[in-house]
Amino acid sequence: MTRVWKWNRPVTVREVLEDLQQERSIAYTTVMTVLDNLHQKGWVRREAEGRAYRYAAVSTRAAYSAALMNDAWSQSDNPAAALVAFFGMMSQEQRRALRDAVHIVQGPEEGPEQGAGGGETRVTPDAADEKRVEKPDEKPVEASGEKQGEKPGENPDSGPGGTGR
Repeated sequence: MTRVWKWNRPVTVREVLEDLQQERSIAYTTVMTVLDNLHQKGWVRREAEGRAYRYAAVSTRAAYSAALMNDAWSQSDNPAAALVAFFGMMSQEQRRALRDAVHIVQGPEEGPEQGAGGGETRVTPDAADEKRVEKPDEKPVEASGEKQGEKPGENPDSGPGGTGR
């Protein structure tokens, strides 16, 4: 899967073989068998191209990693303890990445500057991978202020009748 993700496009057995052979000796039939097994398990899809197939990943590497973590966590008889142990194994950089991810998914905790009735605030990435701050029943506003040339509260990502979310 690492090679299929690396190419980020449909690949042939020959392309994967040549890539792998730069590091070690490996047979064409071995690569073909592995890609066929990945196809049977649903990890890659394939399309016929002449007498060969082109294989493409069904999901991203991030989605695959998330599914593995979710599966391991859901099988624990004490999920809270499993999370505490997992977080204890993380480096400072990994903890910062986790904190950033939680803020994107959940939003920052309500602070004193929001005051009573401030509502839930969410930080979401937009198409340009910038962060937007959203409050319920309000249009998204750039976290650092409005984009140049936009009217306050205007959402350029929103099409006719769309919400931009």
